[in-house]
Amino acid sequence: MLEGKKGVILGVANAHSLAWHIAKSVHRDGGQMRLGVANERFRSKAHRLAERLHAGEPVVCDVTSDESIQTAFERFAEDLGELDFVVHAVAFARKEDLEGRFMDTTRSGYHLAQDISAYSLAAVCKAAEPYLKEGSSILTLSYIGSVRAMPSYNVMGVAKAALESSVRYLAVDLGAKGIRVNALSAGPIKTLSSSAIKGLKEKLDLQEKATPLKRRLTGEEVGNAAAFLLSDLASAVTGEVLYVDNGYHIIGSLG
Repeated sequence: MLEGKKGVILGVANAHSLAWHIAKSVHRDGGQMRLGVANERFRSKAHRLAERLHAGEPVVCDVTSDESIQTAFERFAEDLGELDFVVHAVAFARKEDLEGRFMDTTRSGYHLAQDISAYSLAAVCKAAEPYLKEGSSILTLSYIGSVRAMPSYNVMGVAKAALESSVRYLAVDLGAKGIRVNALSAGPIKTLSSSAIKGLKEKLDLQEKATPLKRRLTGEEVGNAAAFLLSDLASAVTGEVLYVDNGYHIIGSLG
């Protein structure tokens, strides 16, 4: 599906991250990519993963810095030329702001979660725009906590709601250039980010009881759905949130 396509995947932290599962699917389907990481510490961790995909040396792209984002995309363009896709798999909130009551979120914690988890998509789109081909695709990752009050998700749920709204506005901004912007809302999977959420094991176990498909979601399934949205098979899909959660989002009651 992605033969001859070139692009960038931001947010590969380790072999359990959703960004890594997406990267593997892109590689399997013929895509060429470069990886963006938050800092030098993550670059050393992602180096071996990048080697497995023939993805070159990971590039530091600190999404809290416009200068870092701009420099990173200049480097990506030097390595790849024009881009066919960008995957934004970046989110962060302080652990203490995921616990207790949402109303107790600190002002600084709220700003931090919004900056990294939501605003950064707009900043990345702006930096990537000059290098994106017509017909290219931008994809970000969300979660059902954007539309439901999920335990121990709190400020991240609010940030994901802002992220999904941003997807719709960015789809309008970039649509005239033939650039698509979508979100993929994955069900619970154990990753570096999700491990900070209290009750993750219970959420994982619940999938086998509460979802229509009665089983746990796999990273490969998330990667496959992402590859579809990045490919020309989804050429008329933009401004959309695609749920990949074994149907959990359609269930009205867990009783």
